[in-house]
Amino acid sequence: MPMSSFHPAVAGWFSDRFAAPTPAQQQAWSAIAAGRHTLVAAPTGSGKTLAAFLQAIDALVRDGVQGDLADQTRVLYVSPLKALSNDIQINLQAPLAAIAERLQAAGLSCPTLRAQVRTGDTPASERVAMRKQPPHILVTTPESLYILLGSASGRAMLAGVRSVIVDEIHALVENKRGAHLALSLERLAALTNRPLQRIGLSATQRPIEAVARFLVGAGAVDAEGVPDVAIVDAGHGRERDLALELTALPLAPVMSHAGWTLIHDRLAQLAQAHRTTLVFANTRRQVERTARQLSERLGRDHVAAHHGSMARELRLDAEQRLKSGQLSL
Repeated sequence: MPMSSFHPAVAGWFSDRFAAPTPAQQQAWSAIAAGRHTLVAAPTGSGKTLAAFLQAIDALVRDGVQGDLADQTRVLYVSPLKALSNDIQINLQAPLAAIAERLQAAGLSCPTLRAQVRTGDTPASERVAMRKQPPHILVTTPESLYILLGSASGRAMLAGVRSVIVDEIHALVENKRGAHLALSLERLAALTNRPLQRIGLSATQRPIEAVARFLVGAGAVDAEGVPDVAIVDAGHGRERDLALELTALPLAPVMSHAGWTLIHDRLAQLAQAHRTTLVFANTRRQVERTARQLSERLGRDHVAAHHGSMARELRLDAEQRLKSGQLSL
């Protein structure tokens, strides 16, 4: 799909930022523009986010310029991870602001396009503000979507949704959260009372046909089980540098101080040998204990803990510091 198909303000912003669309973007844009449910399977760095969002942003811009853009949520983005939701909301601000500047420079009037996050971390004041003035793009999680559908104000906010983007869809297909989300998507489709375009994104999805069936639901599958969805499979080939290393002492529910010291020392060595390192632990208590021990070895400014019981501000700070390269671990 050529960039000339987009509004000049949208195409101009994209051309300023990127040399050319990726194959995944070109294929996805054509399918999405045709109104088809679309599943994008592409590796990290292939531009999946813009593959899903740019058509939606273009539609918002065109309606805004024509004076047809109401104060209602049109695009719903669902992510299984709060941290990913926060990243998406932040990453949308730059293109929305830059496109607005281009519209203004061209002498075109368009309402401010708003993208906001609604998760369990969203303060009550922001939730009230959203009810009064819904964002055009709502970023949320499966659980928060369920809660919104259960309230009159939430249903009023979602009644104008036209497209749903489900990111990291592979993490939802075969578990209870996925079943929960599938139910919520059917409830949303019934609420909007219009064809609801569904777009799925993931870097890792196999078997791809099963993921496609999950994305579109039973209503878009024929008698033979074939889903009515455009599948954009940009490939998954990628070189990986993997290593498996066992601890010097066997891991056990109860370990000696000497055993943990060996583990923490080795983790510190690995962190020093790499730019950024993620360490996963089984419990929140273990996360905090590990972070404390590694802080003593690497310095407090280079290590941060992250789990769901921490204050929202602390988690967001850790996420942003990791992305900016300020954290080693």
